[in-house]
Amino acid sequence: MSLLKRLEKEREGQLKVEAENLPPSAKQQNVQDPYRALKIKVHQEVIELLDLELKNKKDKFAVLKGEDYVQRVEELVNVIVEREAGSLLRAERQKITMEIMDEVVGFGPIEPLIRNPEISEIMVNGPNQVFVERRGKLEKTDVVFRDEKHVLHIIDKIVSPLGRRIDESMPMVDARLPDGSRVNAIIPPLSLVGPVITIRKFSKDPLTIHDLIRFGTLTPQMATFLEACVKGRLNIIISGGTGSGKTSTLNVLSSFIPETERIVTIEDAAELQLRQEHVITLESRPPNIEGKGAITIRDLVRNALRMRPERIIVGEVRSGEALDMLQAMNTGHDGSLTTGHANSPRDILSRLETMVMMAGMELPVRAIREQMASAFDLIVQQNRFKDGSRKITHLTEVVGMEGDVITLQDIFVYKTEGLDKYNRVRGTFKATGIKPRFMEKLAAAGIGVPDDIFI
Repeated sequence: MSLLKRLEKEREGQLKVEAENLPPSAKQQNVQDPYRALKIKVHQEVIELLDLELKNKKDKFAVLKGEDYVQRVEELVNVIVEREAGSLLRAERQKITMEIMDEVVGFGPIEPLIRNPEISEIMVNGPNQVFVERRGKLEKTDVVFRDEKHVLHIIDKIVSPLGRRIDESMPMVDARLPDGSRVNAIIPPLSLVGPVITIRKFSKDPLTIHDLIRFGTLTPQMATFLEACVKGRLNIIISGGTGSGKTSTLNVLSSFIPETERIVTIEDAAELQLRQEHVITLESRPPNIEGKGAITIRDLVRNALRMRPERIIVGEVRSGEALDMLQAMNTGHDGSLTTGHANSPRDILSRLETMVMMAGMELPVRAIREQMASAFDLIVQQNRFKDGSRKITHLTEVVGMEGDVITLQDIFVYKTEGLDKYNRVRGTFKATGIKPRFMEKLAAAGIGVPDDIFI
């Protein structure tokens, strides 16, 4: 009797018991995967052989890395699969080999989704339900995990290389994949559906302003205006809802920063993809197992001010760091960029006001608003529509104060006009005809903007 048949017979009883307790989607996966026992066995043997090779190395520091490691794993998997399942069709063997490779050197069942360039987001809702976002639309996949332990193992593979952990004492974690994609994980007891993973993917080649124009996110005139604003060292905040494309737009705007400037980026999980040479990337740190050692975004903003930055880019302001950002912008650190969650330009100012109060400083509301009015020059409002499209709906200048109210004026707006026959949003980008007051500042920096783009 071959190992394949023997393994399947040994596991038959156990698989039946497991199947009785699985939901329908997982039962269907087991029916479709008769080689599960073989894959588990080959996986274990590959790990054992790799451990043995490492123990027998004379040079303990000569550890296989990168492509060499992947190549060695592939050699071992091919040899073992050929030996134990040589009677199977070649296509079946290749499929088994690929799935084992994904498990050993990748992130298991979701590895093909990570490799798929059409997928922009992956949502694992427990072991038996995986959704993806493709072209702005959510769709359910047939991908499932073996059980909750399998999902936890994949989470651990993601967070461990970053020095982070997830367990009952710290059941939430933010992390990133090697390609910079953002990962959030949350596990029981906080999640009642099992371990949940949300991955926001980023393309290997960062988007350019030409891509945003091609996608219909903005017009060439708006792009020209934004490029001038960044090069003219205006302080800009990108506002929008979840999934509206704020980080992608921040990446694009940061590409306009001259190569000669020193840039400090500050994020919870480093994901910005700046291509300039002089970039210092700072990343916050959660507390250790004893609840100590946490480094917050606010700590990093304060430290960045001592690093002689010419530009400070904060991935997202969420709380008390907003006060430090305002102080930095008001003390000579022009050209700063950041993002925040809000549904309109006016809303982001209200949110910033609340964030400043979270810093614990008992400042009068008027003083906070004066700080904001003098700190920010431009608000870029980006929204995501029902058809999945993302558009910059407002480019709004922060003018100043009138009484106790911050005054704003729209420079460009997007007006929706309903849906077309394919249920896609129709609309028009329009200049309001107002020239921003900071045009003098741009002119003083030697940056010209054609007057006709405001008509």
